[in-house]
Amino acid sequence: MYIAQAFNVLHDWWRYFIGFIIIVAAVVVGQIPFTALVMFKAIEEGDDLANLNEQAMLSMLEPNLNLFLMLLSFAIGLVGIFIAIKALHKQTITHLTTSRPKIDWKRVFFAFFFWGIVSSGLTLLDYFMSPGDYVVNFKLGPFLILCVIAIIMVPLQTSFEEYLFRGYLMQGIGVLTKTKWVPLITTSLIFGLLHIANPEVKQLGYVIMVYYIGTGLFLGIMTLMDEGMELALGFHAANNLFTALLVTADWTAFQTHSILKDMSNPTEAGFIDVFLPVFVMFPILLFIFSKKYKWTNWKDKLFGTVQEPPKEDYKILE
Repeated sequence: MYIAQAFNVLHDWWRYFIGFIIIVAAVVVGQIPFTALVMFKAIEEGDDLANLNEQAMLSMLEPNLNLFLMLLSFAIGLVGIFIAIKALHKQTITHLTTSRPKIDWKRVFFAFFFWGIVSSGLTLLDYFMSPGDYVVNFKLGPFLILCVIAIIMVPLQTSFEEYLFRGYLMQGIGVLTKTKWVPLITTSLIFGLLHIANPEVKQLGYVIMVYYIGTGLFLGIMTLMDEGMELALGFHAANNLFTALLVTADWTAFQTHSILKDMSNPTEAGFIDVFLPVFVMFPILLFIFSKKYKWTNWKDKLFGTVQEPPKEDYKILE
């Protein structure tokens, strides 16, 4: 139902192709302020622009300014998605988000607070079990500014990723292939591989890609089983927001004025980083969500065909 409703809007392959170009262009435009300021800073300090790596770029600006400018590109990208669906597909945001008559905000907030509490609890548990791996990084003024930036910008960043992968591409690939498993696997792989440039990969090794791809698969399964993106939107926002506020490290993509700083400096990803979330936590979460929202017919929702509605039922959604 969630994918199939894309048949009721303009869904020619070339529309998705042009739409994807619009979205990428919007992200590139959004990156201009960050890139320009980093280049200006590097020139001012006499650094060689040709030898600037991502880690150096992320640490060049004040952390709060750096975070805002990094997330700005995702916010502009989100605008690009909304322009593409409206101009090219005549599709509403609601029908890109869910198969329900309106967006179920209770689902969004349930997933957000549930995972926010669980993930924060796990972080604090690790802090108390391994206090030597952390230092208290809390400074009231910078932290309050971080809160404002993170609360506004992080949900825009995560929403961009969800609307692109679990929304636009999931529906687009689904209606073009008339399958569910192809867009599920494809979007999960693309989502994971786009994280390959993250500093975490360089620090922890390519095994961390199992976590990124597994996370994409988990979010995709949630979207297909629940017939909408609401749970994925809430989970993803909580995952990134609480991480940004609670803990940072010199080798992570988010360099923030968080409460704690991880000083452990691991050289490879371990069981807790990769396999515990993907093969233990995510299945447990899917089980909890399935019971709460009474998911059934898993085989058809994940591997069934996408049925095109009869021609006479076509109505372009305005």
